[in-house]
Amino acid sequence: MKTYRVGILGATGTVGQRFVQLLQGHPQFEISALAASDRSAGKPYAEACAWKLNGQIPDNVREIVVQPIEPPLDCDVVFSSLPSSVARETEEAFARAGYPVISNSSSYRMDEDVPLLVPEINADHLDLIPVQQQKRGFGKGFIVTNPNCAVLSFAPPLAAVHRKFGVESVIVTTMQAVSGAGYPGVPSMDILDNVLPYIAGEEPKVETEAQKILGSFADGGIQKADFTVSAQCFRVNVLDGHTVAVRMNLAKKSTLEDVVEAMASFPSLGLHSSPKQFIEVCNEPSRPQPRLDRDNGNGMSITVGRIFPDNIFDYRFVALSHNTVRGAAGSAILNAELLIDKRII
Repeated sequence: MKTYRVGILGATGTVGQRFVQLLQGHPQFEISALAASDRSAGKPYAEACAWKLNGQIPDNVREIVVQPIEPPLDCDVVFSSLPSSVARETEEAFARAGYPVISNSSSYRMDEDVPLLVPEINADHLDLIPVQQQKRGFGKGFIVTNPNCAVLSFAPPLAAVHRKFGVESVIVTTMQAVSGAGYPGVPSMDILDNVLPYIAGEEPKVETEAQKILGSFADGGIQKADFTVSAQCFRVNVLDGHTVAVRMNLAKKSTLEDVVEAMASFPSLGLHSSPKQFIEVCNEPSRPQPRLDRDNGNGMSITVGRIFPDNIFDYRFVALSHNTVRGAAGSAILNAELLIDKRII
């Protein structure tokens, strides 16, 4: 199996650290370059990075000298966890320099020629890459993005139902973990004994990204799925794991058993980071819960429960995912594995 050299942009941040952690022992990737802001560049990673994950900084990256976030970088593939304020310009520079850029940033997600990828749902959207390369003059380089971490919690079960019965409208209420705000996250005096009913810029992402993910590729572009999403996003006092309450109207009549089966039978992929069960359906009335279920499938599964008929909409359910694994670094790594499997990298 060929091994690809990986560079991580924003390597000292929360998601950058998760990339470093998840790539340990990966059979297809080895970390060869780490890049971060000017205050970190020039220092060994162990000195530049205030490690916040369980365990210690892995030995194989401790002495790697952090580089500036600009090409060239000594790698074959670039993973980006840059903040949106710098991501757009930097990711374009790397793509223009010939690198495949697999991004966790929001900067390019809704660009019409950039795949917003969930491999199990819309792998055919990778056909946008030649369109993107021609339109932007990238040559061999390109940009592929993964969704907002909250969207990753509910888009898969929604996709499962949409394929079978069609979705007409959706109401989404998110309960998002503090780690989704990055380190140091939310001030303790704001979040302890409290719920924050506003996350800047979050609701528009939640309301638009699912339609692109569930859309279809045709005539060199994405025809977005024809349903409406209304979202309210809350920050809650949970460390990791985004929980989402969903109500949906369907285009075709279906039984509760049909809806549950559509979710539970939605196929996973045979890639290295793929969970055995992509969507895990809980029967217990008190599940899913972040502390108990966020690590299902090594953090790569979507856990769904409380699937019931609704008094106003057709059905309702609760979905949960690990926001810094499946909702961020793990999703980008899975996207890169798919690109290798499709021989695009």
